[in-house]
Amino acid sequence: MSLDDATVKPHDRLAAALAEDMMAVNDLIRLRMASEHAPRIPEVTAHLVEAGGKRLRPMLTLAAARMCGYDGPYHVHLAATVEFIHTATLLHDDVVDESAQRRGRPTANLLWDNKSSVLVGDYLFARSFQLMVETGSIRVLDILANAAATIAEGEVLQLSAAQDLRTGEDIYLKIVRGKTAALFSAATEVGGVIAGQPDEIVRALFDYGDALGIAFQIADDLLDYQGDSGTTGKNIGDDFRERKLTLPVIKAVAAADAEERAFWSRTIEKGKQMDGDLDHAIALLHKHDTLTATRDDANAWAAKAKDALGTLPRSDLRDMLIDLADYVVARLA
Repeated sequence: MSLDDATVKPHDRLAAALAEDMMAVNDLIRLRMASEHAPRIPEVTAHLVEAGGKRLRPMLTLAAARMCGYDGPYHVHLAATVEFIHTATLLHDDVVDESAQRRGRPTANLLWDNKSSVLVGDYLFARSFQLMVETGSIRVLDILANAAATIAEGEVLQLSAAQDLRTGEDIYLKIVRGKTAALFSAATEVGGVIAGQPDEIVRALFDYGDALGIAFQIADDLLDYQGDSGTTGKNIGDDFRERKLTLPVIKAVAAADAEERAFWSRTIEKGKQMDGDLDHAIALLHKHDTLTATRDDANAWAAKAKDALGTLPRSDLRDMLIDLADYVVARLA
């Protein structure tokens, strides 16, 4: 039985195990997203923060800290920090991508405007750094500040590479490590750091988050071509319409003949898309079996995530994180 068929999914089990901590995180988020002088800030933030997301990234921080025996207060600050960074990047991403829907709801830039989304995102970044500083840990500040910079680098790299047919899987991996995996790995790494764990444990937590984030993003990119919009909250083919070279297309371009490459050049590089192009793109992905190859890559990264936790003592939380890696790719079944 796949994890999709399980009565209680791994992230739900994780949420139940961390319920008390997550309540504290949610309270801190609501407190710190308030603004005495600009009421639009909590309005825009609440629209996204309270949209029913799984809060996976902050739960990773809480789980890592608790798994390492931490019993202080600052794992809550770090979890809120991670969620603020994530929310800020979503607000900025939706402006850059000109998105109209996220998690099945209208985006903030559609309901308000681009200026509000960008400025509120900036505010949340500032709030996240305030929370980091309150932990009193320079190492934590270094990890999360580097993650924020890496996320921005990944997004800028995607701007230049996502519509260039010369983009290969190596560049794609750099983009994914930036835009997604950097925050996953930082989320788990700081949990070990705040708990005072030795370097080998902290590294294992980093490796888990890194591999989980890559598996998560590859799976997300694959679902864009074969998912259910009612489940994913995205329209099928959004990446194609936005001319993003994600892994299934990169693999198809690598296998393309001259006629197929001309199609990809017209639709992705030049942006001249017509009715029926999405269906033809999906047909080419099936022709070269790149959806299966992409799924195999996601499974391989999920396996790396599970292997990384092998050095940690067995616990219920460790087992939940292992199951979570399976669930990320079980969505593709």
